[in-house]
Amino acid sequence: MLKLAIDFGTSVTKIYRIGSGIVLAEATCVTMQKDTGEIRAFGNEAKRLFGKTSDMTDVIFPLFEGEIVNERCAAAFLEYCLGKIVRRGSVDAVFCVPCACSAASREKYYRVSKSAGIARIGFVEAPYLAALGQDVPLSESNPVFAIDVGAGKTSAAAFSLDGIIAGITMNVGGNNMDVHIIDHIAENFNLKIGALTSEKLKNSVGSLMENDNQSIIVNGRDVGTGKPRSVAVTSEDILFPIRIYVDKIVEYAELVLQKLPAEVSAAMCKNGILLSGGVCNLAGFADYISEKLQMDVLASGDPQMSVVLGGGRAIGNPALLRRIQME
Repeated sequence: MLKLAIDFGTSVTKIYRIGSGIVLAEATCVTMQKDTGEIRAFGNEAKRLFGKTSDMTDVIFPLFEGEIVNERCAAAFLEYCLGKIVRRGSVDAVFCVPCACSAASREKYYRVSKSAGIARIGFVEAPYLAALGQDVPLSESNPVFAIDVGAGKTSAAAFSLDGIIAGITMNVGGNNMDVHIIDHIAENFNLKIGALTSEKLKNSVGSLMENDNQSIIVNGRDVGTGKPRSVAVTSEDILFPIRIYVDKIVEYAELVLQKLPAEVSAAMCKNGILLSGGVCNLAGFADYISEKLQMDVLASGDPQMSVVLGGGRAIGNPALLRRIQME
């Protein structure tokens, strides 16, 4: 039985294989021929075509805000991923899911997984795996607080090995920032840019530090003339459309913290906050969260991989997996 941990993300899917480590990280994306319904490209290759295809081809993201919205494309994409790493044999997989993932959402994962050829699947909520992926020990007496910021959803939860004490999942993430950056650049620079350019802009110079002067040349279409044009955009230029969503994450995290019993709050002060997810790579993100919540922050060297690494540790420890797996 081949064991995998799968972080089936809105933007990027990561897979961990026992004995090999992280074996795949691909954009969760496919292209489909409109007239035939044939799926032509997968993963990073498909995403590179976003905004560049003819009217005969659709670029499809089968997950939206952490939910499977196109089961056929999700199954085809997952089958493609498995084909890159599995030659033969039965597959047992554990999926990372947002905090308090509903039974209806998990049922979609079941159907998609079976269509892709996975024999058995289980589910673990993201905060648990974020902690395991950063080598934070889980116990019944030492609660942990984690914030996992994905492309489509963010989970914030206080938990121990005994279960989740308080948690919330919000439809806020990196994709919201990308969309707002597009509008912000159009309004302030009279330049229309695409989703891929917006994402690159955020990842290259996005920052939560005041007066950050990093800059990048951005290409797009002039709103007035319709002609191609380039402008230099700095970190400070896109601070507002990034910060507005980080502030929303802070607001929801505060709601979770306010629900905690006094002894759990005391433990939070001692242990600090765990951060995971690709958005945490933004310059100044950890310091901003720490300042807003008045708590110490812990973040791994590669927060985007924390959850799938934690999934790998969980599937390698059956006793632990039984404790944290959703029913």
